[in-house]
Amino acid sequence: MLSACAVGPDFKSPDAPPVPGYLPGQVIRGSTDIPGNWWERFRSPQLNRLIDDGIAHNSDLQAAEAAVRVAQANANAQRAGLFPVFAASFDSNRQQVPTATLDSNSALGKSIYSVQTAQVAVAFVPDVWGGTRRLIESAEAQAEAQAFQREATFLTLSANIALAAIQEASLRGQIAATRRLIEIQTQSLNMLRLQNERGQIALPDVVAQETAVAQAKLLLPTLEKQLDQQRNLLAFLTGRLPSDGVPATFQLASFRLPRPLPVSLPADLVRQRPDVRTAEANLRAANAQIGAAIANRLPQISLTANAGSSAATLAGLFTPQTAFWTLAGNAAQTVFDAGAREQKQRAAEAATEQAVALYRTAVLAGCQNVADVLRALAADDRALAAAIAAERSASRSIELARAQIDRGQVSIAVLLTAQQAYLQASLARVQAQAARFADTVALFQALGGGWWNRLPATPATDALNEMRADAQTLSEPVTLQ
Repeated sequence: MLSACAVGPDFKSPDAPPVPGYLPGQVIRGSTDIPGNWWERFRSPQLNRLIDDGIAHNSDLQAAEAAVRVAQANANAQRAGLFPVFAASFDSNRQQVPTATLDSNSALGKSIYSVQTAQVAVAFVPDVWGGTRRLIESAEAQAEAQAFQREATFLTLSANIALAAIQEASLRGQIAATRRLIEIQTQSLNMLRLQNERGQIALPDVVAQETAVAQAKLLLPTLEKQLDQQRNLLAFLTGRLPSDGVPATFQLASFRLPRPLPVSLPADLVRQRPDVRTAEANLRAANAQIGAAIANRLPQISLTANAGSSAATLAGLFTPQTAFWTLAGNAAQTVFDAGAREQKQRAAEAATEQAVALYRTAVLAGCQNVADVLRALAADDRALAAAIAAERSASRSIELARAQIDRGQVSIAVLLTAQQAYLQASLARVQAQAARFADTVALFQALGGGWWNRLPATPATDALNEMRADAQTLSEPVTLQ
């Protein structure tokens, strides 16, 4: 009876999306594997150290680690329901009975006597219908879900630190571009002042250039404020107070674009993304609750045993005359409960339907995430090429405008326009570079972050070792059509 199949539906992993790509007309021939420490592909030692620091000290990650241990302990506690419960007790009392009721059963025929009782009780509820096994399955699935949530927290943390570092580098680049423009504008202002002193240009032209310099300087406080706030964010992500600061500083030149970029088939993606695996584990937990609810509607069987010894003295315990024991079995079936157990079964079935829908949402969101990132990366390359060309052209325009003004061929308005174009192009180039790095980080995050390859093992990855085969990916070259 104990080895019989458990009641309720057995869990089956949902089928993977039967599509070859994420975009219309896209065909991915195979998946490329992702390293566990994917951020090392950017070849920035400062970033590597900062992420390692964040992993060691971030409180959200520590909380996620503790949640995994809680769920695993609860699953182990649920597993204890398959075994009998033993309880030992010892009772010692001294009492007096009324003399008028004294009979031969009183110890030594005295009205005052002592009784020492030692006994062992055993209670066991056989898992006849598999309800306990279903509860164990549900608890283990919940522990699995917590483990994947921990991996999601790890991935989010490492990605957020990388994105924050890239944003800091972007702000430093924008500040440098603004200062470079201010320097150029100041040189032009000095030139115009000299020409005004010689009577070659009018004073309003000088004032217009002074206004342009002041407007450019006005941009710096906002950028510097954003940079300070970004540093505070990095301190928070790595478990520091803002006053502690962050030892590393970042420039866009300190990053290298990973080549080639990874990509995964949708069928592999659902085995790699922690959020999808969490949704699948929640579905498994909900499915197991159906069997537990069905088993709760069937007859419940329990076995008990009690054995011990009772004597007037400690020395008399465990002699043949003082022994006692009982064996009992019980089978109970609820006859009427106003449909409570039936409704609990229906609730479990509805919860499973809900989990199915949430799983499908997670899969769709994951595929959308990858598709969005792929589109963004393609746009980033075009935007960066255009921004570099625009910056070069704007820089050349300033040089030509200054030369023409020096010869009196054009007005100051031409120079002001060229300077403004140069500023916008420089900022756009810095932002385009940062966007390409940031979207590359987003691609690693969207593809799951390589948790199955990360070493050394963590408590969460220890719990997931048996599932690594599910996340295996191909190592063939990727062909997009």
